[in-house]
Amino acid sequence: MKLSVLGFFCFFFAPSLCRVPSETHVKTEPEHASTPPRGWNSYDSFCWTISEEEFLQNAEIVSNRLKPHGYEYVVVDYLWYRRKVEGACTDSLGFDVIDEWGRPIPDPGRWPSSTGGKGFSEVAKKVHGMGLKFGIHVMRGISLQAFNANTPILDTVKGYAYVDSGRQWRAKDIGVKERACAWMSHGFMSVNTKLEAGRAFLRSLYLQYAEWGVDFVKHDCVFGDDLDVEEITFVSEVLRKLDRPIIYSLSPGTSVTPAMAQEVSGLVNMYRITGDDWDTWRDVLSHFDITRDFSTAKMIGAKGLLGRSWPDLDMLPLGWLTDPGSNEGPHRTSNLNLDEQRTQITLWAMAKSPLMFGGDVRKLDETTYNLITNPTLLEINSFSLNNMEFPYITSRRRCRSKEKVLSQDLAEGGMLGIRALGLITCKDPKANGWSTKALDQDLEQICWKEKSESKFEEPPCLYKRKPLIASGVEMIYKKQYEGKLHLLESDGMELCLDGSPRRRLTSKEFGGGSFSPCKWDANQMWELNGTGSLVNSYSGLCATVGLLKVDAGSNEIRSWIATGRRGEIYLAIFNLNPKKTVISTTIADIGKVFPWKNMKGASCKYHEIWSGKSGVTKQMISIAVEKHGCSLFVLTCD
Repeated sequence: MKLSVLGFFCFFFAPSLCRVPSETHVKTEPEHASTPPRGWNSYDSFCWTISEEEFLQNAEIVSNRLKPHGYEYVVVDYLWYRRKVEGACTDSLGFDVIDEWGRPIPDPGRWPSSTGGKGFSEVAKKVHGMGLKFGIHVMRGISLQAFNANTPILDTVKGYAYVDSGRQWRAKDIGVKERACAWMSHGFMSVNTKLEAGRAFLRSLYLQYAEWGVDFVKHDCVFGDDLDVEEITFVSEVLRKLDRPIIYSLSPGTSVTPAMAQEVSGLVNMYRITGDDWDTWRDVLSHFDITRDFSTAKMIGAKGLLGRSWPDLDMLPLGWLTDPGSNEGPHRTSNLNLDEQRTQITLWAMAKSPLMFGGDVRKLDETTYNLITNPTLLEINSFSLNNMEFPYITSRRRCRSKEKVLSQDLAEGGMLGIRALGLITCKDPKANGWSTKALDQDLEQICWKEKSESKFEEPPCLYKRKPLIASGVEMIYKKQYEGKLHLLESDGMELCLDGSPRRRLTSKEFGGGSFSPCKWDANQMWELNGTGSLVNSYSGLCATVGLLKVDAGSNEIRSWIATGRRGEIYLAIFNLNPKKTVISTTIADIGKVFPWKNMKGASCKYHEIWSGKSGVTKQMISIAVEKHGCSLFVLTCD
């Protein structure tokens, strides 16, 4: 076999980079989620309070105005089973509607068509009649309310209560109370998937969703800091065996890394890689590093459940919104200005994130509509290839003499460096960084052995203590946590390290390393292995220490690049600076990332979609970009 120089490079060194946009694949059946899913989700505009009437009003507008642009899913976000009465909130107990088998069913006060055991069947029929697909949000495992009621478990094969080994199994037999969802501790807990009864309960949940006509499931509190690989794996198996496909989505993505995602990406169709994204510039800014990391790890469009899987940057909080954790519906406009909104949706498109619009479409203004239906963005989102961060850009700004230079106080990228605790998969070698340090005969610390770059900073340490046995603690807990440790912030304070945040975090907030009063809780139990890894009993993830970058004015520029299915090149340039900045690159540098395109001496026609400017260039692309804004070029090169 003879190879050209280019063929040699592509074959041996960069086969993924040398994919040609026009390539075709022989498929025996349609791929599930072959492109990033697109639709509308109720959370950003209604939090948990949406009613059937409000949902169907939004769905009808999505059908009429957004479906022609590929928006096909309409999703009811969380707590659709919670009664909207005085005292009910996002983490209240005793307000949920459950059936005789402990399964959540829609609150008939908000969803009147659900009465008579119909669940979401009538809503799904109406949504399907609009030419759309219907989705719901679900939580991990079983609810605390069902656990306390000790409801029986439905055997879906036999059609009555699950019986094994001569006895009927109930909620308290399968619920793992010490693995309650960390940010909704009064809501839901894991089930023991090692028990057939636990698997029977999960099977009954997802078969019911399928019977209702659900096309999309957003599964919460099973990923990131709350990772539950066993439940994800079993749910994926159930969905795989259904006679029609259901999109399987995971949420949230606090502390997610590519290594963690690789454990589950083949089991699902989309998975969050950040905390909740809201309408702040800091939230938008926090997505740039993580999207780069997932692109570099080749996770975009990797193999997924019956098709593909996509890293998810969360809903687009644009238009008419509510507030995080609110009991109130939509009442305000997005806090992002137009340049910031363009930056957000351009990054989402270039990174091929699922596009889930979050605003109330009943008040969809023309500016927002034109943004989320921009044909170039949607083409990139669905059909572009070779999507990656592009490093070959330069910038210049005019600086006034009174401005101070802060570079000596800043880490790379204009970010203040702070060492902080985080969580990663224990398979990652970076997890093996802990060792024991004796202070005296009775007191020890567990310390991160990697030294700080600063010679004045000691490595971070936590005080080691066996969990104190309080009166009334059941023997089962003592046996279960045998060999486990509490890790204290200081020797004199009863504050223990939590393995998962106790509230929903936004994308800009760091997920790991919170402390709260010590108690018998899997979230606070840790085990130091001989390899130097520090394992959390709640999530099975390992603690690590890294440099947390905190926004300090963000003196940055970024760029992404991709190829189109007609041979075009897409170049997005982002100005993350607080001032207007001139950003430049060269045609020759573009050729460095696409070696199969002969860019030497090429003449490129360009069109910038936000300004409408067009022209021809052979050497350089240079443009002044507004603060927090972006430019998006479509290049056609000879």
